Amino acid sequence: MNGLNESPLGATFTASLEVTRELTVAHFVPHMPEVYGTPFMIILMETAAAQAVESYLKKGWVTVGTGINISHLAATPLGLMVAATATVVSMAGNEIHFSVSAHDGVEAIGEGKHVRRPVEVSRFMKRVNAKKERGG
Repeated sequence: MNGLNESPLGATFTASLEVTRELTVAHFVPHMPEVYGTPFMIILMETAAAQAVESYLKKGWVTVGTGINISHLAATPLGLMVAATATVVSMAGNEIHFSVSAHDGVEAIGEGKHVRRPVEVSRFMKRVNAKKERGG
């Protein structure tokens, strides 16, 4: 697989954080409850997935998220620690498929699937910068 030194099949990583007000939808939309926001759970899951395969990548390569299918199962109040775990379950072509889950120390709060692709940073940024120039 392009960008990988070896197969990361089975690789796993857990990322964690404490839920603060800045990680709630209420921080952006005042009338919403102060509970951990779904977008923040997703970024924690993506972070865990990226970390799970980081040591398998060739120098100058990273992975980028290309697909996500997540269920947010339960609310998490301020102050609790959330842990998101990502495990490589399969690879297809240039895609790395992950099973992801999140837990707040009391119960499971999220689960789903995530897909990432290896990209060479220099080539990727060349395309991004070209797009920026075209966009004005």
